[in-house]
Amino acid sequence: MDESSEEQRRLAREKRREERRRLLASGPPSPCISVCQIDPQTGWCIGCRRTIDEIRDWIIMLPDERQAVLQRLAERRGGTR
Repeated sequence: MDESSEEQRRLAREKRREERRRLLASGPPSPCISVCQIDPQTGWCIGCRRTIDEIRDWIIMLPDERQAVLQRLAERRGGTR
């Protein structure tokens, strides 16, 4: 691999990181409270009530998608468990 290709890959990687930072800063913050354990009965984190998929995808979600997750969390808190 030549230096030019390596430099292009490095720049592309940096661009992706910057886009992730921008997305994180543009929407509601993560509801994580650092109590990370999945309840086997519900499939939700016992700390924040998100599913594994919601936790994994949070960093790439658009602000309106995050808002929808937060709404579901409010509903989960109001329900059982």
